[in-house]
Amino acid sequence: MTPNNASKGDKNGNIMNIQIFGIKGCSDTRKAERYFKERRIAFHFRDLNEKGVAKGELESITRVYQPDDLIDREGKQFKKRNLQYMVFNIEDELLSDPLLFKTPIVRNGKEVTVGFMPEVWKSWV
Repeated sequence: MTPNNASKGDKNGNIMNIQIFGIKGCSDTRKAERYFKERRIAFHFRDLNEKGVAKGELESITRVYQPDDLIDREGKQFKKRNLQYMVFNIEDELLSDPLLFKTPIVRNGKEVTVGFMPEVWKSWV
């Protein structure tokens, strides 16, 4: 994880705990990083190529999003593994192969977004 060097609170003065889960080569992930850097908001980046999502983290994310909304059915990894022709448990696949996630996943405490969603992130600041 790479922390940004700045820290900033939300509207209520609470320190935000931004985590970005993504892939360095993903343009939306890079845009999410840039969004927070430009606003001098500290974040931790987790490259899904290096480390996946823990079961507890996935449970936290699925409180907001259905597992089906997290899997990238158009992505290279999904097609490479021929998952379009298989029946599988989405959560098990996401835990075993984090490259199947839609990215970026951005967390701020219990709040979560999937994809590039600056309009939501703006409400966090």
